[in-house]
Amino acid sequence: MSANTLTTTADLAERARAALRACGANGYEGTGPHAFSARSPITGEDLFTVAGSSESQVRAAISTTKAAFPAWRDTPAPVRGALIKRFGELLTEHKRDLADLVTIEVGKIGSEALGEVQEMIDICDLAVGMSRQLEGRTLASERPGHKLLETWHPLGVVGVITAFNFPCAPWAWNTAVALVCGDAVVWKPSQLTSLTALACSALLDRAIADAGAPAGIHRLVLASSAESAPLVDSPDVPLVSATGSERLGREIAPRIAARFGRTILELGGNNAAIVAPSADLDMATRGITFSAAGTAGQRCTTMRRLIVHEDIADELVARLTKVYTSLDIGDPFSAETLVGPLINEGAYAAMRDALERAVADGGEVVVGGERRLADSAAHGYYVEPAIVRMPAQTEVIRQETFAPILYVLTYRTFDEAIALHNDVPQGLSSSIFTTDQREAERFTSSAGSDCGIANVNIGTSGAEIGGAFGGEKTTGGGRESGSDAWRGYMRRATNTINYSTELPLAQGVNFG
Repeated sequence: MSANTLTTTADLAERARAALRACGANGYEGTGPHAFSARSPITGEDLFTVAGSSESQVRAAISTTKAAFPAWRDTPAPVRGALIKRFGELLTEHKRDLADLVTIEVGKIGSEALGEVQEMIDICDLAVGMSRQLEGRTLASERPGHKLLETWHPLGVVGVITAFNFPCAPWAWNTAVALVCGDAVVWKPSQLTSLTALACSALLDRAIADAGAPAGIHRLVLASSAESAPLVDSPDVPLVSATGSERLGREIAPRIAARFGRTILELGGNNAAIVAPSADLDMATRGITFSAAGTAGQRCTTMRRLIVHEDIADELVARLTKVYTSLDIGDPFSAETLVGPLINEGAYAAMRDALERAVADGGEVVVGGERRLADSAAHGYYVEPAIVRMPAQTEVIRQETFAPILYVLTYRTFDEAIALHNDVPQGLSSSIFTTDQREAERFTSSAGSDCGIANVNIGTSGAEIGGAFGGEKTTGGGRESGSDAWRGYMRRATNTINYSTELPLAQGVNFG
């Protein structure tokens, strides 16, 4: 990375403003006690100041969406789907604008930023289909002249809290499905990615107006964690879907549970791949590299642990080391770049601390771990993705470090590999590289991976929206996106309908 490769802060600020204008976002700059700086990790410098939301404004947003909910609830689901169809069209039209903002605020390379926007478009397509398939069930009754129905109904206001690393896709997973289900939504994004949120919200507002939907069914609040407390604590928000760290989950889950609210939690991941002796090492090398180094290690599904059979460990590490030394690290707007910056200094400090702890535990840094410096990136944090060989799974490995560190462990028996894989608190994504069908089948069985996602011959990153996304253990147990995840945004009712002229009781009870 040379000093002249980076886009300047002034260029980034103008590019951000242009994308916001194109999406219809206006009036976002401001001052005052709740204002904060929009910042780009590309240069590590502030772009401009954004007007933030106060706690009273968060309460007002909840009140607005609560008031709009009844009309939206009573709107036929296929009509609700028409809104999401229009939203998907606007996302397609402004795909490049949104991708630019993702790159500016997160540092993702172009293809990854475009891929995140495509996820939003894809979930809109899926949700439009869902709008005609929100099915219930008819059950057999033990009483003559009776039938049992299971029906699903909107919950009300859904609070959506998202993290910086995927600034728009998880919001769309939640919002497109929740709106089709008949809910209203209040969105609290990370303040690190407020510009992307402003643009997405402006496009949804346009879709709402175009579809003739109630104007108050979606509200954006650019609030800090403290100021957004009503979203967590208000009984007017029956469901909170939160993406973030395990620490976030431990903070908000007890508060929501105390008021008998619901949660969909997608928290930390400490994802691993097992590489068996029969694995296609060319395929494994490609899959591991993207999963471990992509997005500078800042995905919840980033591969952080590699559990390799001892007979092939040296060869695989040598292959990975060769690839790692050739990765282009630098300005994410450059077409050659594969690894952009870490989000901020705190992420870099956490990475350095983890590496020091790993070495103290007997680990060996095989490649990477150093910061790349350039005059024009004095405040940006570009790092070389690291591979660390470890003698055992120590405490530092069992904790998620949100940076590109891949810990390599070895195993002799498959039972040992499964035990190592599952011996962490988190349970989001996992994979195995093998051509042994028995190993593949066991890995995806109840006796194998304990994660919400278990892949075979692909990496841990890159989930499709058709499947439910989420994980177990300290990952939180929530599910978003496809499959039947829509049920999490609705309430279930069991209806017993008597169409006879008698009144028999269940279980043969006689109360006459």
